[in-house]
Amino acid sequence: MSGFNVIDDPGQVPIKAWTRGVPIEDAALQQLKNVASLPFIHRHLAVMPDVHWGKGATVGSVVPTVGAIIPAAVGVDIGCGMMAVRTSIRAEHLPDDLSAIRSAMEAAVPHGRTDNGGRNDRGAWADAPPVSAHARWEALKPGYDAMVQKHPKAAHPRGYGHMGTLGTGNHFIELCLDEAGDVWVMLHSGSRGVGNRIGTYFIERAKHEARRWFLNLPDQDLAYFPEGSEGFIDYVRAVSWAQRYALANREVMMDQVLSVLRAHWPGFRTTAEAVNCHHNYVTREHHFGKDVFLTRKGAVSAKQGELGIIPGSMGARSFIVRGKGNAESFCSCSHGAGRAMSRAEARRRFTVEDHVRATEGVECRKDAAVIDETPMAYKDIDAVMAAQSDLIEVVHTLRQVVCVKG
Repeated sequence: MSGFNVIDDPGQVPIKAWTRGVPIEDAALQQLKNVASLPFIHRHLAVMPDVHWGKGATVGSVVPTVGAIIPAAVGVDIGCGMMAVRTSIRAEHLPDDLSAIRSAMEAAVPHGRTDNGGRNDRGAWADAPPVSAHARWEALKPGYDAMVQKHPKAAHPRGYGHMGTLGTGNHFIELCLDEAGDVWVMLHSGSRGVGNRIGTYFIERAKHEARRWFLNLPDQDLAYFPEGSEGFIDYVRAVSWAQRYALANREVMMDQVLSVLRAHWPGFRTTAEAVNCHHNYVTREHHFGKDVFLTRKGAVSAKQGELGIIPGSMGARSFIVRGKGNAESFCSCSHGAGRAMSRAEARRRFTVEDHVRATEGVECRKDAAVIDETPMAYKDIDAVMAAQSDLIEVVHTLRQVVCVKG
């Protein structure tokens, strides 16, 4: 028996959903049907068990297109993803009180909400970024300069100052223990303000083109660039640049966190097991006889033997996984647990006391400002993992002991 359900309505390609035991909200289902009705979708949509409503397209979907790209399906957190490194530090090496280590991690990586690029931006470096950030930015700068010269409205004043910074929302840095008691560093972030500006700019430009050509779309956020058009060419260059920025951003943050750990354990080493993967991005791949532009919006590449990361929520388990190369999923898996409710609903429903109980044993923020990220706001990670057992196998199971949230 296949691991997916098929939703097959007239006028659309089939929707194959790995959601057994995990409900799909009505709004998300309608978004899936909207995308499946577009004329350039190749063969079918693949839906991951963490699926939930998003902008235009659902989070937790894999969208193969031929001859077009939908910028809103990629989203504005271009290249958002995960990085994890296993260290030689052991559980027995950790102090009973981890608050000082959390404070040092928070000091080493700027995090929190920005103020639109002003001088008091808590989410950016107050002065110059560290050397590792500078080197990576210099390597990326020629591509950025060429892009903003043609598209000045896509420029962001803090592209340099955001390199190596966490952001806010569900972005995090964690220390975790695996099943053998080894300490891992795991983090989640993307292309920050500069990627958001690029994504927002090109989404609006695609909408403008759709209005210009009187395109009949089920949702204006599904506006697209036809392959070969000037907008398509410029967007592919811009999104590819933002995805490289996101990879570099995670590398700089990892450098910073490992420096914190070296202050406490000078002789520790990192192992060969390290993963740095996107889960909001578009790439060229070959599937079912055609070269396609594959958009993974809240989904991770899970090619045969490929390592990936599926995080739980604060207080829930996370997983290092190995892909099984399932062709029907376009070699993909979920990117996390997926939200079970909106942030506003989580703030209405749960209290600080609920959050404290749910994150017992984790050194993390336990105040009202993070209620929207409490574990109960997310789907059951065990149900999500069970629904995609034919997509991935678990290599390591991690539990958080320290969590830094933006």
